Amino acid sequence: MIIDNLNPPDYRHDTVLPLPMEVRADAWAVDAACSGNPGPMEYQAIDLQTGARVFHFGPMKGTNNIGEFLAIVHALALMQQQGLHDKAIYSDSYNAILWVNKRKCKTKLERTPETEPLYQIILRAERWLNTHTWRNPIIKWETQKWGEVPADFGRK
Repeated sequence: MIIDNLNPPDYRHDTVLPLPMEVRADAWAVDAACSGNPGPMEYQAIDLQTGARVFHFGPMKGTNNIGEFLAIVHALALMQQQGLHDKAIYSDSYNAILWVNKRKCKTKLERTPETEPLYQIILRAERWLNTHTWRNPIIKWETQKWGEVPADFGRK
């Protein structure tokens, strides 16, 4: 979902999105979508100040949890590359946040010739996590309180 709203809510002056007051606008929200499990998987990031898509990847065969994990790592690497060391990342995936903090994608996806390209991307992401440090906060998006994460693909 890309939000192209140029009228910020009257209760926020730091974003064009209708974010709850407790959500930081100086952040990116990430999310993944997967049709089937496994199935065609994709992920993206949305800038919470502007509503613009920061990046999109996929689809390729995978799982939702892998997509959520890769989205966080992609955001961390891009933020580091751009010198955005204090910008937060919001994810609605507890598992993905845990995997990033442990620097290991704990997927049970079968490794086959069809999933090998994704496994190579996972290995690259794990290698990045194990060779870099970051200070960007990774914050759990509270869907029950705040509604769907702004990076949601809107397919539920």
